[in-house]
Formats: sequence, structure tokens, C-alpha cells
Amino acid sequence: MVLFKRTKHHKGSIYCLAWSPVGDLMATGSNDKTVKLMRFNADTSNLEGEEVELTMHDGTIRDLCFLEDASNKSSLLISGGAGDCKIYVTDCATGTPFQALSGHTGHILSLYTWGGAMFVSGSHDKTVRFWDLRTRGCVNVVTPVTVPGTRQGSPVASLCVDPSGRLLVSGHEDSSCVLYDIRGGRNIQCFKPHSADTRSIRFSPSAYYLLTGGYDNKLVLTDLQGDLTLPLPSVVVAQHQDKVISGRWHPTEFSFLSTSADKTATLWALPPI
Repeated sequence: MVLFKRTKHHKGSIYCLAWSPVGDLMATGSNDKTVKLMRFNADTSNLEGEEVELTMHDGTIRDLCFLEDASNKSSLLISGGAGDCKIYVTDCATGTPFQALSGHTGHILSLYTWGGAMFVSGSHDKTVRFWDLRTRGCVNVVTPVTVPGTRQGSPVASLCVDPSGRLLVSGHEDSSCVLYDIRGGRNIQCFKPHSADTRSIRFSPSAYYLLTGGYDNKLVLTDLQGDLTLPLPSVVVAQHQDKVISGRWHPTEFSFLSTSADKTATLWALPPI
């Protein structure tokens, strides 16, 4: 049963979509260089009021995420992509972009927030930047090392931080994943659950497991419950006919949704472990 459908929403392809934590706001980003911000009513499964079209980007928008500004209970939308390599912060109440964060020298491919005023960005420039909106800027730059014994990295295609804010995991175009200890400021290990770009990476709700999706058509579950410096047990839990674009956990259950270039979205239930 389709609850809501909209055709010709953007002039170009939609590259990313995000929901606000409460589920009342939805944003989409496209290669038409616009972000569309909509208010959604879950009771009627329909949009409310006028949508806002944001045109401050000068390239494809690759990722979006919502932040809750606890100080005045407002939602903020973070968006990034190709073009000028800036990350924009938009006040959702007014539909006005009020901050442009500079620093990356390559296209922004991934954004992630884990609560509070902090978020991270992953870029084609091989760096991860940590941003704190309270200080209005970048508070840390990390280059996850994907070639052991060197300082070399690879474009950061996906990333996330565990709910405690201690562990960063990044997925790279050379198929690597890197675990990084944020407080200790060091790489813990690099491992390769895929044989092509790691395009999606997410902790399970308990943060015991890591779900990665790759351009090798696979979704892999990696167990993070042991010593993180030792080789990590990984198992292929799902496979598509074409590249995996994203994998997202159900907020409470041990199941996940994946989308693929094979034009399907699939809900997978995992056996209880």
C-alpha cells in the first residue's frame, strides 16, 4: 500500500533523502542543485503547507541530515555535495540557510549526526571533518588510513559515529572500512568487508553490529562486540542484483532496509542472535 507518492518532484535525479528525528520534516537533494524541504503529516500521510526550495548549492546535493537545536527547539538541516564543497546549515522554521561551512577541498559525499550540535562530513578529499555548531566551525580533521603502514587514505563515501560519540567508522571508495577512536585520536583498524566501494555504513540500534553496503551488490554484517583491534567477524547477510546504494536499520528491531541500483528497496529481517 503506497501512502504517499509524488512524481516530478525534482528536475533531476534525487540523490538523497532525510527525515527529521520526529518525522514531521522531509528533505530531498538532487543533481538539479536544489534541496526541497517539506512538512509531512504522518496522520494524513500528506504534505502540509508550501514546500521550500533551497538553491544555495552549486552542484549535486549528495547527503542531508537533520539536527535538533535544543536551545530553541528548532530543526536545522545540514546539506552537502559537489560544487563549492561547502556544507550549508538551514533553519527549517524559516527555510533560510544561515551558515556556509568551508574546509573540504573535495565533494562532500556523506553527512552524519549522532545527537547534540555535532556532526561529521566525509569527502572526496579523503578527510572526515567534525563540526560543532556551537563553535560555528570545524573542530577536528581526520584522514582515515586505508593503506596500512602509510598515511594514505581514500575518498570517504560513507560514515557514521556510534551513539556514545566514541567510535567513528568510515567506508571508502577503495572498499575499505576504518574504525577510528575519536577520543584517543587514532585509527583502530582498517578492514575490507567488500570488494568494491563501501557506499553505506550504519551501526545497529545497540551499536553491537555494523551494517555495510557496497558496489559489490552485497550487504555485510560485522560484529563489533569483541576486541576491536583483532580481525572482526563479518558475514554477507543480503545481496542485490546491482550496486547497493544504502542500508538502514529499523529503529528498534533487528531488521534493515536496503536500496539498490537494481531499482528495488528490500526489507530484510535477521534471525535473532
